[in-house]
Amino acid sequence: MEKSKLGKSELEVSQIALGCMSLGTEPTKASEIIDEALDLGINYLDTADLYDQGQNEEIVGQAIKNKRDQIILATKVGNHLKDDGSWFWDPRKAYIKEQVKESLRKLHTDYIDLYQLHGGTIEDPIDETIEAFEELVEEGVVRYYGISSIRPNVIREYTKKANISSVMMQYSMLDRRPEEILSQLNNQNISVVTRGSLAKGMLSSNGPEIATKKGEKGYLDYDASTLKSTVEQLQNMLHDNQTLNGLAMQYVLKEKAVASVVAGASSIKQLKDNVNALDQHFDPEQFAKVKEITKANTYQQHR
Repeated sequence: MEKSKLGKSELEVSQIALGCMSLGTEPTKASEIIDEALDLGINYLDTADLYDQGQNEEIVGQAIKNKRDQIILATKVGNHLKDDGSWFWDPRKAYIKEQVKESLRKLHTDYIDLYQLHGGTIEDPIDETIEAFEELVEEGVVRYYGISSIRPNVIREYTKKANISSVMMQYSMLDRRPEEILSQLNNQNISVVTRGSLAKGMLSSNGPEIATKKGEKGYLDYDASTLKSTVEQLQNMLHDNQTLNGLAMQYVLKEKAVASVVAGASSIKQLKDNVNALDQHFDPEQFAKVKEITKANTYQQHR
């Protein structure tokens, strides 16, 4: 599998990353999926301290502890879990520097390749948050850091003030909001890693069926009827040996700023479907048609 450099870092990440949130809480099954991902050429795993109330990091850590050197390991911080399972937003320096120790313990590692702020608002103590990440890099427990945010005003502050390598953003054919800032990030040598590129499965092989089920209240600025019609039009433009998830993944990967698609998999079949999507060929005319069929959504808030 092809690899791309993540921003200005020395990290070479596979075009597909395994989003570990979908692995579930059965350690043996999760370990099998991770092993298969590595065999298929995926070297980039993405988790977070929030997933499954912290269990996800533990399961990932157990699965990779004897193959840590094969993996670009990313996790996230900022959602402060309470004992009752609820959480609150906490971007304070003191919390980040304390919480990283817990992530390192659960992940059975002494360093994190990419540590990401798991959200963020413009009201945060951003300078203090950046200081925490910079100190963790200096201390050697974090190699590089980034943010996971869809908010233009937050992204703008971090691109101005911080030495971030990446921004994780929800980006798909049905959610084209990031397109307004992709060129800016590319020009600053900051990579985008995408999430939600299959739009809750609505852009997978069973897309129209899933769009009917999961999109009964609509999706972003698509009402239910328009959503179903749009997914069907995307499905109908496919040629032989093309799949909807192939079109969905390659649509975002064709952008220069995008280094990797973070895609979850709860089974080996899903994983293989995602990887096989990279082998399909799409014409430039098809990508142009996607832009005709879908909406050029834009952010209305957090400007």
